[in-house]
Amino acid sequence: MNRRIVVAVDAMGGDHAPGPEVAGAVMAARERHIPVILVGQQERIEAELATHRCDGLDISIRHASEVVGMHDSASDAVRKKRDSSIRVAFDLVRDGEASAVVSTGNSGATMAAGMFVLKRIPGIDRPAIATVVPNLKDQTLVLDVGGNVDCKALHLAQFALMGSVYMRQMFGKERPRVGVLSNGEEESKGNDLTRETHKILSQSPLNYLGYVEGRDIYNGTVDVVVCDGFVGNVVLKVSEGLADAMGKMLKAEFGSRLLSKLGYLLAKPAFQGFRKKVDYAEYGGAPLHGIQGTGMICHGKSNARAVMNAIRLAHDFEARQVNEQLIRRLAEISDLNPSQSTGSTGVAEDLRQGALS
Repeated sequence: MNRRIVVAVDAMGGDHAPGPEVAGAVMAARERHIPVILVGQQERIEAELATHRCDGLDISIRHASEVVGMHDSASDAVRKKRDSSIRVAFDLVRDGEASAVVSTGNSGATMAAGMFVLKRIPGIDRPAIATVVPNLKDQTLVLDVGGNVDCKALHLAQFALMGSVYMRQMFGKERPRVGVLSNGEEESKGNDLTRETHKILSQSPLNYLGYVEGRDIYNGTVDVVVCDGFVGNVVLKVSEGLADAMGKMLKAEFGSRLLSKLGYLLAKPAFQGFRKKVDYAEYGGAPLHGIQGTGMICHGKSNARAVMNAIRLAHDFEARQVNEQLIRRLAEISDLNPSQSTGSTGVAEDLRQGALS
């Protein structure tokens, strides 16, 4: 019998909350039959729900009096605002009332609350934020995209393991191809961080291909790209900006001349497909990997469709037991021959024992 997977939605975090959050929850409950708990200021949520047809939908409300703003420090969600919507949402998972959290709010606060309330998976030193981007063949997972600005090589090696498990469980890739993002494919390129990461992953059981360049994120050469959160966040923002700029430039070009307008009408289905492929709303949220639970971090400007897809993603993350498989993989790696070594302990043991950093 399938277990009931309930998703707690931080209804107060986004730029236009609680409108898109409530609308997305209604869509997820109606179209995907996913039970949702909307967390936040009850009167505002009830007023928003009243604008939708919710009869028979599995949606409930959990009151939280405080809101963590985009400019609040991450610690506010944990220590000062204990009745904030994001903190209460993670409390629901900790207490077994929900299975996953979706938040369109402050990403630092979401990460801090997830780590504080649910704790890290043993063997994972730094949880990471991952995002899926489209490539010429299917999808590429990039991590970290903002959770950890300063990283050590062991952290990036753990990101590679988490990314591999995610791509296997969520996309069915048996041996995901992993690359370390660098400024060239040659082993002589990179910096101290990438070189040490390359040394660790080259001796690991992962399907590691070596260094990759920025273009390889989009050409389908690899399935998982690892980098520190500073570089990853730049990659993410450039990708979002480029997709938006391309759409606007194409629209301007097609609107400049009559023949171009006729050409646009003929090519419109193709451009609609392209727009859908690069639209972040189609991917919903970015999973927070490495915590003992499921958390999805969404864009602050997420619309209802993006929230609905994030709820679906959170549900699937739980249903496909990504964390359980990660824990199992960590245990398997710890049993490998310790003679494969970069120091006093084997690479596999280094990957398992995040505390060694």
